[in-house]
Amino acid sequence: MTDRTVKNALRNDGAAPKDGAVLFDNYLEWLALQKGCSEATCRAYRADLAQFAAFLEERRLSVACPQDIGRKDIQAFLAALFRRNEARSSMARKLATLRSFFQFLLRRGLVKENAARQVRSPRQEKRHPRVLNVDETFAVLDARSPAAENDSAVRRLHLRNLALAELLYGSGLRISEALGLDAEDYRPKTNVLRVMGKGSRERLTPLSDTSVDALSAWLKARQHFAAPGERALFVGARGGRLQRREAARIIAALCRQAGLTFTVSPHSLRHSFATHLLIAGADLRSVQELLGHKRLTTTQRYTQVSLEHLVNAYDKAHPRSGCRDE
Repeated sequence: MTDRTVKNALRNDGAAPKDGAVLFDNYLEWLALQKGCSEATCRAYRADLAQFAAFLEERRLSVACPQDIGRKDIQAFLAALFRRNEARSSMARKLATLRSFFQFLLRRGLVKENAARQVRSPRQEKRHPRVLNVDETFAVLDARSPAAENDSAVRRLHLRNLALAELLYGSGLRISEALGLDAEDYRPKTNVLRVMGKGSRERLTPLSDTSVDALSAWLKARQHFAAPGERALFVGARGGRLQRREAARIIAALCRQAGLTFTVSPHSLRHSFATHLLIAGADLRSVQELLGHKRLTTTQRYTQVSLEHLVNAYDKAHPRSGCRDE
């Protein structure tokens, strides 16, 4: 099989082949009902499985006959991803998808072993999340839009943008959690927000005073955009629920309006929220609860980020650090 045919197979992220579609549908239905996976997660799993199925077709194999798929086939799939310069984190996620899928097949007696578990995960590069410092964060949250001064519609949408940014930083929400909120989830009198997190785990998260002010201002403007019957807290200019790509453009625009020389993703505001709490002395368990992490080890990665901030501050300020400018 040539590299060209492999690349063509890997580009296929559409529907699964007809003979494997039933297995995929059953598996994804099980994920949604038994594991409580979100629609976005199921969509990502489907894309991964469809890509793997397309690759198998080039090797004259089929998902409809999973007992014929072995460890070497899965290793070949990862090798093809590697030649395509796929990120190691993406390769690891796709391998995790295959492990889960084959475990599902094993429990139902469709395979004798989980071939994906015999394949080692790619060694991950140690990357810490990009965070803003406090001044940069405040600049983003206080950003002004020049166009909003002369256009009422732009001004109202700018209120939405600021409310979204305040919520991501003030409460440390995932972007999917913020965009999944309905207007009724916000209860102004309690200063608490009901959030549906990963795995359909519900939690209550506190709101900062600035978040409350920003949300109140946006709710007054929301009525000018929301379509009849639309429940979403954050809506787009056409009245429907705000989408992830538009949210990413919103945060990038706020970074530019704040005068930053770089832009960050919506998730960076969540990272900044956790890092700033730890730097200020918050305990790890509390931060875990606020972020909605299932495992403490997931939260612990922020301790390394906060430690780096402290070391950099020490190097710049302490007279004996040896790093100060002469």
